[in-house]
Amino acid sequence: MAQHATPHAALPERLDPSRRAAPQVFERLRDQILALALPPGAPLSRVALQAEFGLSSTPIRDALMRLAEEGLVEIFPQHATLVSRIDVARAQLAQFLRQALELEIVRLLALTPAVAPVDELLGLIAQQRRFAKDGDFASFTIADNAFHERLYTAADKHELWSLVRSRSGHIDRLRRLHLPSPGKAQTILRHHKQIVDAIAAGQPDEAQAHLREHLTGTLSDLATIRGLWPDYLSG
Repeated sequence: MAQHATPHAALPERLDPSRRAAPQVFERLRDQILALALPPGAPLSRVALQAEFGLSSTPIRDALMRLAEEGLVEIFPQHATLVSRIDVARAQLAQFLRQALELEIVRLLALTPAVAPVDELLGLIAQQRRFAKDGDFASFTIADNAFHERLYTAADKHELWSLVRSRSGHIDRLRRLHLPSPGKAQTILRHHKQIVDAIAAGQPDEAQAHLREHLTGTLSDLATIRGLWPDYLSG
């Protein structure tokens, strides 16, 4: 079972005074929610958050409202704010969006392999391999996102990556639950290498086939995940 940090544990990094506070609080809390450090059902006390970040109520409220817009928290006025359960239907929609976009992106890159950032992608895979060996799933996930983001930037579609990320909170949490499963990290590494090899070889159909298999792995094992974490999922 995954290990979770205590909600509202003190954060080591201070907020950047040159940036607005609310977006930074949003980013910090979102990262903790996606990493399951703040698991589904965890309470978010506005008073505690104000003390933790050294802020007034307004930026905390704004950050929580933005999290609510992404479906990551539920706000019950005058009562409580809770991290939302993982909505399977929303996860499936996000998966559909991401697959549709990335199938076209890897095809585009495979049709122009000379400009594809193959060495950078292989470097990110090497990072993931080290993190997997160390059992560092948090860093593995960061490198995984960097791998996919690099595909978008290479295809000059980075704005679409921002869209995908804003819709992916529920599927990302499912993936994070699934990641420690035996052999899962190794399967991800194999798929990433197959995708890059197909791009480098100028094989768009192969790149798409490997990507499709890669992105469907977690939802295809949904029954197992639900069995292990029944209180975390809804729908």
